[in-house]
Amino acid sequence: MKKIILKTIRWYQKYLSLDTGFLSYFYSERICRYHPTCSEYTYQAIEKYGILKGGWRGLKRIVRCHPWAKGGNDSVM
Repeated sequence: MKKIILKTIRWYQKYLSLDTGFLSYFYSERICRYHPTCSEYTYQAIEKYGILKGGWRGLKRIVRCHPWAKGGNDSVM
């Protein structure tokens, strides 16, 4: 199950992401305020902590990402 979720995240990054995917060709600036992007953060968190804890950490990160967020470097510990 973990492999399926991780492959789904990679598919999203490759084809749908506005920062790294195919759709990034239509935008001239970065969309994501954080480094790494929310999808990469979620990928790393699931890889390190598992589906439940990593998924929860990724969801919290996505909720924190909004237009008024400071952003910056936020790595998975």
